[in-house]
Amino acid sequence: MNLHGTMSINEMGNLEIGNIDTVNLAKKYGTPLYVFDVKNIKNNINNFKVGFKHPKIETEIIYASKAFLTIGMCKLIEEQGLSLDVVSGGELYTAKKANFPPNKIYFHGNNKTIEELILALNYGVNKIIIDNEYEIELVNYLCTELDQNVEVLLRVNPGIEAHTHEYIQTANNDSKFGISIFNENICDIISSITDSYHMTLKGFHYHIGSQILDEVSFIKGIEVMMNFVKKIKLTCSYETKELNLGGGFGVYYSKEDSELDLNSCLKNMLSEVNKISKENNITIPKLLIEPGRSIVANSGTTLYKVGATKDTFGGKSFIFVDGGMADNPRTALYDAIYEGAIANKMTNENTNEYTIAGKCCESGDIVIKTITLPKADKNDILAVASTGAYNYSMASNYNRLRKPAVVFVENGKSKVVVKRETYDDIIRNDTL
Repeated sequence: MNLHGTMSINEMGNLEIGNIDTVNLAKKYGTPLYVFDVKNIKNNINNFKVGFKHPKIETEIIYASKAFLTIGMCKLIEEQGLSLDVVSGGELYTAKKANFPPNKIYFHGNNKTIEELILALNYGVNKIIIDNEYEIELVNYLCTELDQNVEVLLRVNPGIEAHTHEYIQTANNDSKFGISIFNENICDIISSITDSYHMTLKGFHYHIGSQILDEVSFIKGIEVMMNFVKKIKLTCSYETKELNLGGGFGVYYSKEDSELDLNSCLKNMLSEVNKISKENNITIPKLLIEPGRSIVANSGTTLYKVGATKDTFGGKSFIFVDGGMADNPRTALYDAIYEGAIANKMTNENTNEYTIAGKCCESGDIVIKTITLPKADKNDILAVASTGAYNYSMASNYNRLRKPAVVFVENGKSKVVVKRETYDDIIRNDTL
C-alpha cells in the first residue's frame, strides 16, 4: 500500500496516521471507522492555493463538498479560507449549521427544488449556478416573490468527453448537466437572465468530469470555453466576468493510476486563459475551480476488523470484514480499485492473495477484488487507503447496517466529527 500524507509504520509494525497507531484508533472508536488525516487535507489545500495563482488573473478556490461534508469539515474549509460548493438542501443546511459564511457558498444542482432555492435565497448564498431554462424562470419567480436579488452563473456543456469512467463524465453532448454551448438559442437564454431585475449573470460554469488524470482534457476545456466566451461577446453582446472551470482533478488510488502533476496543470490552465484572452482581445474573467476529491481522497482511510476467512472450492481466498458496500459503494458502482494493508502486520511479508469482501447480503459486495497481504487472522485490522472522497458521502444503511463514525487525526490527537450510528438511529423515522 502506498503511504499517503502522514501515514507511517511504527516500531511495533503498525500503521500510524497523524502520529496515532491505527490499531489503537480501531480499539478506541470501533470499526468500520473513517479516519481523516487533517494535516494532509491542509497540505492538499495549500497545493491549490500555491498552484492556482497568476499575476494577471483573479482566482478563487471552492471546495466541492459532495466529496465529503460534515459540520467539522465545513469548519476546516472555512479556516483554510476556501469557498464552498453545495448541491442540495442537506449540504446547504450542514453549511448553515456550521455558520459557514453565506457569501462564500455556491449552490449547484440540475434539479433544485423550490424548498432548496428558498433556503439558499434566505441564507444569502453567494451565487446560484443555473442549470436549465426552467430554473431561470423558477429563480426569477422566487426572487420576485421574496423581493431578493441574486448573482448567478449559467452552467454550460462544452461537449467534451474527458478520459474517465463514463458514469463520471459530465460534459459529453448527452450529459444531464447544463445547457449546450452549441444551443442555437444561447443568446436568448443569456438575455432571459440579463433582462431580469432580480438576477445578475456573472458568467459561466462548466465541469468536464471527475478523476481526470491527464492535463490535456483540462486544457481542451479551456480552449473550447474561451472560444465560447469570445463568440457570445460578439453575437450576444455579453462579456463574461467569471468563468468557473469546475474540478475533476484525479488522484492516486492504485498503481494503475498515472500521477497528475497538479501544480503544472493549474499553471498551464491559467496560462492558457491568459494567452487566449490576449489573442482575442477578451477581458480576462475571474477564474474559479472546484476541487473536492483531490483534497480529501488520499486523506481518508477506512479501518475494518477482519472476521472470517474462507478458501472456496474454486480456489479463491476471501477476507470478510465488518463493513463493505454500505460504507464504500464505489467498487460496485465504478469498479473502483483500492490499495490496502493489514494495519497490525505492516512489516510482515505479503504472501497470500485475497479478495476483500464485505458483510452485505450481495455477491457484489467486494471492497478490493485482488490484493496480496500477509496471512490474515481474525481480529486483524484492515486499512483501505484513499477512501476520503465519496465513501462517507455515499454510505447507506443497506441491510440496516449502521454508518461508521468519522474521526479527524492530527499531531497525535484524534476527535470524533461524526458519531457512529446506533440501532435507534436506524429506526428513528419508522412508524407503526
